Amino acid sequence: MITGRAGFIPSWRTAPSDMARILITGAHGFIGKHLARHLATQGHLVSGLGHGIWPPIEASRWGVQEWLNGDVQATNLRSLQARCEPEVVFHLAGGSTVGAAIANPREDFFRTVASTVELLEWMRLDVPRARLIAVSSAAVYGSGFSGPIAEDALGVPYSPYGHHKRMMELLCRSYGDTYGLDFRVARLFSVYGPELKKQLLWDICTRLAAGESTLMLGGTGQELRDWTHVSDVVTALAQIAFDGDPVQRGQTVNIGTGVGTPVHAIAQTLIDAWHVRAGVANKPSLQFSGQSRPGDPFSLVADPSRLSRLGFARGMPLAEGVGSFVDWFHQSTAR
Repeated sequence: MITGRAGFIPSWRTAPSDMARILITGAHGFIGKHLARHLATQGHLVSGLGHGIWPPIEASRWGVQEWLNGDVQATNLRSLQARCEPEVVFHLAGGSTVGAAIANPREDFFRTVASTVELLEWMRLDVPRARLIAVSSAAVYGSGFSGPIAEDALGVPYSPYGHHKRMMELLCRSYGDTYGLDFRVARLFSVYGPELKKQLLWDICTRLAAGESTLMLGGTGQELRDWTHVSDVVTALAQIAFDGDPVQRGQTVNIGTGVGTPVHAIAQTLIDAWHVRAGVANKPSLQFSGQSRPGDPFSLVADPSRLSRLGFARGMPLAEGVGSFVDWFHQSTAR
């Protein structure tokens, strides 16, 4: 095992290829797994904390050398710190869906807000020179937007999920202002890709696999979302952490493409991909109820200008990404 050097001051690198010791909270989750693998392939040493039984051989396949199954709290953080003191912390632990937060706001608060307080206190006391990338959500913007949303746009969150993500961001800013914590905030829009076993694409695939001939979805189908493949998201997170000057201490960065795709269009793209891969004779019809779910704004599309200044460009076209998701769904459900 590799132990960190107490009091080590990282000389912040300009290229992700320089090895860093990294902690990911929520590493066992959808984005956390992909981020760990991406960082490990860049030569970084990755440890993870979160919930889930993860045998060492399986965790290592995702690039995680040290895994601890538990809450984000001081005892667990210090246990991992003793094995490998981090220079960079990616904080992905927290609530993950609007629906779950509306159903149980208290649990979402503890998952998102209370866990962030625990993390920040540990960083303040034990690793004050580490850099934090706090992963937030476009849900903080709320509703009422009709085009790309810039990071400084003033919005009111539309759900407990969005409010709690906003609280998480403000806590990071408080520790930055008061204690000099080196942090950045990344706001994610609609992330999709392999390992995502919930939300729209997973739900449609599940219903197609069950042989439904008519797919009735909520809303009007005209709702706009900024779909970004997880491979592009983790690339962007690494750039925010390591590429220095374009993203300053305390800044917020949208991670999105700047392209709004109606829900009916991505649903039809998935149906078309399923039809080609499954070789079925008839495509199911797609209908919409006209009733939106609570907490769902009509339009959430990123203004990616700040991210673009890092040199980031989307690598996965939407149709190709949706097709690869269908392939992964077939493979994962066939096991």
